[in-house]
Amino acid sequence: MECRKVVVVGAGTMGRGIAHVAALAGYQTWLTDVDESTLQKSLTEVEHDLAAAVAREKISEVQRSAALSRLELATDLDSVVHTCDLVIEAVPERMVLKQEIFSRISHQVADHSILATNTSSLSVSEIASSSRLPERVIGMHFFNPPHKIRLLEIIRADQTSEQVVEAVRKIGVRMNRELVVVNDSPGFASSRLGIALGMEAIRMVEQGVAAPEDIDAAMVHGYRHPIGPLRLGDLVGLDVRLAVGDYLCRELGEEQFRPPALLRQMVAEGKLGRKTGEGFYIWPDQA
Repeated sequence: MECRKVVVVGAGTMGRGIAHVAALAGYQTWLTDVDESTLQKSLTEVEHDLAAAVAREKISEVQRSAALSRLELATDLDSVVHTCDLVIEAVPERMVLKQEIFSRISHQVADHSILATNTSSLSVSEIASSSRLPERVIGMHFFNPPHKIRLLEIIRADQTSEQVVEAVRKIGVRMNRELVVVNDSPGFASSRLGIALGMEAIRMVEQGVAAPEDIDAAMVHGYRHPIGPLRLGDLVGLDVRLAVGDYLCRELGEEQFRPPALLRQMVAEGKLGRKTGEGFYIWPDQA
């Protein structure tokens, strides 16, 4: 099966970034969301990011124009999903919501379609259990922002067929991704390591060990991380960090994942990172 048409469900930060990557890779891409204003904002962001890539000579003007011509928007998921080859779900990290979507779309897509979730930590096998086509369900975990970070974590659920794994490998290569393949387990490989590091960094701030900037600088300059764990948490969203930390602590029963009181306090105060203008850093562009 050759993949030609991709539908991305959810036009938030990750959804629009995935749509950007898919359209640039040559796929006819539909970005869907129930909210029209969210779709229009996402299109503006994609246009900006593609223009910036041209300015940095990462892509050509021809590539930019072609990618935008392949990207379409829809508020009615039902109207576009029945003809797609690949669905990538990128909605908030709530199991019930994801299961509802996979149950619904599995009755609308063709039997050859691949149903992927962009979850960063939830059980792909549990998501697949709600689908009519569990063997066609797989995890495609992109990283924020997808148009800059090339890693794609492919998660094989208990039910996923090897044919689907190989098909997604090929799609990932076409999308110019660096691929890792893991079996379904809480947090997979990336989030399990990343959350443990992120929670410890927050505990260090809470205990007065060092300022956020210095903790991040230690990881960037000492361990060659491209970004520190606290700045990354701000970009991902501290509410997301809290939810994933709680999930991993509950599922794995290990204290290194337990969110510190400081993180809970910041989320309660609405200090969620870049999207609210303040987290461990001040983000004036979002204030």
